[in-house]
Amino acid sequence: MANHEKFKYNSLDDLKEEIKKLNLSIPISEDLEILKRRIPMGDKDIPNSLGIHPMEGCDGTAEGKPDELTYRRYERFARGGAGLLWFEATAVVKEGRANPRQIYICQENKEEFKKLLNQSLAAAKDEFGDDHRPFTVVQLTHSGRYSRPTGEPEPIIATRNPYLGRNLPEDYPLITDEELERLEDRFVEAAVLAKEIGFDAVDIKACHGYLNSELLSAFTREGKYGGSFENRTRFLLNIIDKIKARLGHQLDIAVRMNAYDSVPYPYGWGVSKDDFLKPDLTEPIKLVKILYDKGVKLINISTGNPYYNPHVGRPYDIGYYIPPEHPLEGTARMLDIIKQIQQSVPDMVVMATGFSWLREFAPYVAAGGIQEGWFTIAGFGRQAFAYPDFAKDIITKGAMDRRKCCIACSKCSEIMRDGGKAGCVIKDAKIYAPIYKEGRKGKPEIDRNRVAYHV
Repeated sequence: MANHEKFKYNSLDDLKEEIKKLNLSIPISEDLEILKRRIPMGDKDIPNSLGIHPMEGCDGTAEGKPDELTYRRYERFARGGAGLLWFEATAVVKEGRANPRQIYICQENKEEFKKLLNQSLAAAKDEFGDDHRPFTVVQLTHSGRYSRPTGEPEPIIATRNPYLGRNLPEDYPLITDEELERLEDRFVEAAVLAKEIGFDAVDIKACHGYLNSELLSAFTREGKYGGSFENRTRFLLNIIDKIKARLGHQLDIAVRMNAYDSVPYPYGWGVSKDDFLKPDLTEPIKLVKILYDKGVKLINISTGNPYYNPHVGRPYDIGYYIPPEHPLEGTARMLDIIKQIQQSVPDMVVMATGFSWLREFAPYVAAGGIQEGWFTIAGFGRQAFAYPDFAKDIITKGAMDRRKCCIACSKCSEIMRDGGKAGCVIKDAKIYAPIYKEGRKGKPEIDRNRVAYHV
C-alpha cells in the first residue's frame, strides 16, 4: 500500500511512470477520437461518450424548486458539450430530502423542472446546433439515514449499522416494510412526472449509503426487505417493475449503483466477508444482470460512502483525513470494478467514475477504457463544477486545460457540510468563495493531517 500523495505529474509520461511504479492497471490511449463516438440508447442516442454525473448543488428553493444558481449550473453544464447530462439527486418525498434546498419533484414543482430542462436543452442547441441534444437523466432519491429536510438530521434508516449510525440510539426505529412499499409508489409517481417534464430517463439512485443503497446491504434486517439477496434488492426491483408497468417504453430507466461500499460485512455491499478492503462483486454483478434483463439500459457505477470513506469514491489531494492509499490506487480499484461489471453485461451502457483527480490526463484514461471495453461512457463529477466545458475542450481542442481543472481540494464538499450552496470555490470563485467563507465562520479548522479512515 502506497502512501497518499498529491497530484504531481507534468506530462502523460510522468503519469504512466507512476502507474508502472505502483504496479497498477489503468488503461491509457492518446487517440481521443473515440470520445466523440455517439452511443445508441433505444430510439435515441447520446451525442458523445462523455457525461456529467449527478452533482448536487443544494441550491433549490425551500419548496424544492430549482433556483437561480440551479439554472446557472445546468446552463453551464449544457453549454459544456457533454453528451449525457445526469441531473442531480432529486427527492421524491419531502422527508427524504438531504438538505432544506434539495430539489424535490412533485406536481407543484413540475413547471419549474420543465423550465430547467428546456433551458438546458436550449443552451446546448444554441452552443452546438441541432445535432447535439444531450441525453438527460434525472436522479430520483430518498436520502434515508442522511435525510435533513429542515437542516437538522432526521434519519430514516433501513437497517442498523454500527459504522454509519454511531450517534443513533440502539432502539432507533427502522422504516417499516409497509412504509417502504408505499414509498415504491412515490418513486413511480416521480417517474411519471419526469416523463411528462421531458426527461429521457430516470435514475433510481442506489449509491453512497442513501436509502436504496442501504437496503442492498441490509443483511441484518428482518422482513421482506432484508436478509436474502432477493429481499435486499426487492425495493429497487419493485420500483423498476412498477415504472415499467405504468410507462412501458415511454421512459428509460437507469441506476446509479454502488458496486463496493468498503464498509465491513454484514453492513457493506459488494465487500469480501473476510476483508472489507477487498471488493466481492458477486452480488453487484448478479443485480446488474437482473437489471439488464428488466430493460435497464444504462448504469452508472460508483463506490464508497462520502460520509464515511470519501476517498474510496473520490480520490483527492486535500480532505478531512489522509487516506491509507495513493489516489491512483483508488482510481485503479474503481476502474477495475467498473470493467468487471461492463464485461459481465457487454451490451449495457456503463458509465464510469473516477476521472476528476487525473486532471488534464483524464481524457487519455477515458479513451483507453472505452477502447479496451472497460466502460461505455466516461463520467465527470467534481470536474464539472470546476470546468463545465471540459467536454467541449476535449472534443474541439483535443485536450483539457490544466488551468481550468478541478484540483481535488474537497471544498465543494465542505460547502455542503457547512449548509451552503455547492460549487467550485477555486475555479468559480466569484460565486462560491463568499459562500464558502460564510459557511466556515465560527467553525474549527479542519485537521487535514489526521488519519481517520479506520473502523
